[in-house]
Amino acid sequence: MALTGIEIYKFLPKTNCKKCGFPTCLAFAMKLAQGQAELSKCPDVSEEAKQKLAAASRPPQRLVVIGAGERKIEAGGETVMFRHDKTFFHPAALVVKVKDTDPADQLSKTVKAVADYAVERVGMTFKIDGIAVENASKDAGKFAACAETVKASKMPMILMSTDPAAMAAALQKVGAERPAIYAATKGNIDKMIELAKQHKCPLAIKANGLEELAQLSEKAEAAGIEDLILDPGTRGFGDSLNALTQIRRLAIKKGFRPMGFPTITFPGEGASSLDEEAVRAAQYIAKYGNIVVLSTFEPAMIYPLITLRLNIYTDPQKPIQMSKGIYPIGAANEKSPFCVTTNFSLTYFTIAGELEATGVPSWLMVCDTEGLSVLTAWSAGKFDSEKIAKTVKELNAASKVAHKKLILPGKVAVLRGELEDELPDWKIMVGPMEAMDIGGWFKNNWN
Repeated sequence: MALTGIEIYKFLPKTNCKKCGFPTCLAFAMKLAQGQAELSKCPDVSEEAKQKLAAASRPPQRLVVIGAGERKIEAGGETVMFRHDKTFFHPAALVVKVKDTDPADQLSKTVKAVADYAVERVGMTFKIDGIAVENASKDAGKFAACAETVKASKMPMILMSTDPAAMAAALQKVGAERPAIYAATKGNIDKMIELAKQHKCPLAIKANGLEELAQLSEKAEAAGIEDLILDPGTRGFGDSLNALTQIRRLAIKKGFRPMGFPTITFPGEGASSLDEEAVRAAQYIAKYGNIVVLSTFEPAMIYPLITLRLNIYTDPQKPIQMSKGIYPIGAANEKSPFCVTTNFSLTYFTIAGELEATGVPSWLMVCDTEGLSVLTAWSAGKFDSEKIAKTVKELNAASKVAHKKLILPGKVAVLRGELEDELPDWKIMVGPMEAMDIGGWFKNNWN
């Protein structure tokens, strides 16, 4: 039976040190009882208390790790239904599927392309998270050989076969890499449990509906398998949305242990086109697929999914931020334009991209506005003349340019007069309202 916050509080150090991120030990205990915090956040809790609170402090959804290298997949570990309640912690993993029937040269080419794929978004580099290997041939030898080819990429793997013999052959080749085993079903679960225990690999369960899924999950956990992944077997838009939501709700809201594991989804199964697969994948990323296995490697589909995932899995209470500083755009020198903006990353990369596109080497000074965009920061009093002037002085902006001309974003032109008072040695100019117009503005206003 789950412990109450007061019962958990009795085992805590009661120092109210705030190291856990909460104002008091009692507040931390209440969050533990609600499944919205982890006991590991308390650095002073005793080993005896850890043992007694192990069950109570277990996250409602277990964190499952696939792979043994640097690019391992961490799936699950979520504590809330909606990110605005707290945040989501582990972005949905995007995995590309290959088949053991693919020609050897095509397979090697695809594996290399997947492993090398990387895109930059708001200053961060994103990659594909793993490769799934499907036993489409139904041949154990071909499956094992294909898995060994994929192993060379050093990417996390998901082995896909319902044949225990084929799975055993593949695991003999790549078991040390800790791939996920997909899938245990009602007909093969005993043998798949044996393989998962033998190779210490996560085990994915595929069932026909939630009732059967719960039964198989309980059986696997009772046999000693802690790292489980759930597939309710649904593939349509409506039934998948319902099933995945119910799994998350049962885990988070009801504390129903058999559903307290990450899920795996297959948007390509049942999709009539690549466009439909992309829409299904987007739904799974939003609600509530922890692993999304794509049927093909298609960069035009993957990039927007990465963008969507970034938006959903960004902590809403902590916007992505740039560090305060003066950044050169191109070969900036003492004659280059000197622009100013906020440290909301999307704002920075938007204006930086437009400045670069002009071909005019420039300086871009970033003020610390706690991750807020220009208008939001201005309305909140975090981007005003005093803040800009202080940043100019702290960063010694005068050492970067000889002309001492500062270009304000057009949307905060109202700051010009006040900033002239704060920086009497500088000429304050007002830039365009939109970043895309900066090129034309330079032609008309910058000599």
